Amino acid sequence: MKDSCALKKRWLLCSLLCSFSLSADDILSGLKEEQFRYDYRKAQLQSDMLRDSWLQPFQLRYSYGKSDQYDGDSTTQNAAISIDQPIFRSGGIYYGIKFAEASRRYSALSIDAARQKLIKEAVSLLMQIRQSDLRIAKQELLIANAGLNLELKTEAYLHGDLDSGFLDNAIIDKNVLIQSLYDLQTLKERQISSYESISDAPYATTPVPKLTLIEEDAFTSEAIDLGLSGHEMEKSRWNSNVTRAKYLPQISLNAGYNWNKIENPAFAGSVIPIRNESRYTTYGMSASMPIDFNEFRDMQIARIEELKAGVAFADKKRELQALYRQVRHNLDNSDKKIALAHENHALYEKLLNDTKSLFQAGYKTQYDVEMLDNSAKIQDIEIGILEYDRQLELLNLYEKVNGAI
Repeated sequence: MKDSCALKKRWLLCSLLCSFSLSADDILSGLKEEQFRYDYRKAQLQSDMLRDSWLQPFQLRYSYGKSDQYDGDSTTQNAAISIDQPIFRSGGIYYGIKFAEASRRYSALSIDAARQKLIKEAVSLLMQIRQSDLRIAKQELLIANAGLNLELKTEAYLHGDLDSGFLDNAIIDKNVLIQSLYDLQTLKERQISSYESISDAPYATTPVPKLTLIEEDAFTSEAIDLGLSGHEMEKSRWNSNVTRAKYLPQISLNAGYNWNKIENPAFAGSVIPIRNESRYTTYGMSASMPIDFNEFRDMQIARIEELKAGVAFADKKRELQALYRQVRHNLDNSDKKIALAHENHALYEKLLNDTKSLFQAGYKTQYDVEMLDNSAKIQDIEIGILEYDRQLELLNLYEKVNGAI
């Protein structure tokens, strides 16, 4: 039953992810992806080194000496190859290998998290650029309405029906809207610059994914942060075993091959019968066990780290649940704003139709029709802007799910 639920969650998550129109492999620049490939390779090599750290290196040694202390010159050469290899560490070798494997998984997932964060940044900038396009279009319509309002007030002022102060305010309002348009255009250029610094995909034609809400169980079970905490907990558990094992008995095999050569072994004028060249091997076994005054403290520290990792795992899960609830709350507010924008759009459409009828009857001006038409378009654009706000909220969840974007 438990396996069935897990499969259902994974199927649900996969079905959500398959709805994306954007490939994460296409959005990051080639140089960014190349850096991540080096990071993955480095993490793999570091893990392999850690896994094989119990294997001791062969020691190669060569020496050459010459002396004229006595009547003749004498030379001495020596070469050796030796190894001292532990074969039993009270489980420490096995625990060390398991610690290395856990470290590899943690490092790989850490790189996944960094890559995912960068992809999220690219997608977020892409959405913000689209949103800026909508805001610029909305601002242009607001400026158009301000221009129509200025024309109405100008005519009223010229006919003596309006004080000049109202005309001045209309001019100022239009100028403020134009300045805001310039700010929006500058903001868009900054967004484009930031996007192009991390992506080779053209911002104008790259499709934006359509995100949907992930169920809370699927979100928390697949979250990268929770996976990292789980791997950290696993690392701490194996490290605790490694720490304990290093204070237990250890058995090692040692072996060596030696070569010596002496030429002209003359001492004080007399030749001593020394064998000029010799070769011999050594081998044996040794057992050891350290007695360290800090042994208990060292093991306590490792155990504390293990317990802390367990607490951090539970705390990270709580943080993710809080994030999910916050995003849900923000989405609810966005939905209310979108519903209100739809109501306003419907209202402006009705007013527009009524005004067109009144215009044809001669009771309204063309200015009134154009302003209401622009206002209806503004509400339509506002709905699109709010939809992107909603997508950006959902992106905060998808950033946390490995492989989601």
